[in-house]
Amino acid sequence: MYNIAIRLMACRRAATAIEYGLVACMISLAIISALTAFADAGVGMWNDISTKVADAG
Repeated sequence: MYNIAIRLMACRRAATAIEYGLVACMISLAIISALTAFADAGVGMWNDISTKVADAG
């Protein structure tokens, strides 16, 4: 296992692949957090509309 880790650290292609993996992970995390924020706002908006429609009827 140790030899595999040493070979991966020495290989430039493995380092590049790891960097791309980290970038993809960061982008995914940003997308998830943005969607969570927008989802909360969207739920609040639809709840407000539902309340106004129920009060009007």
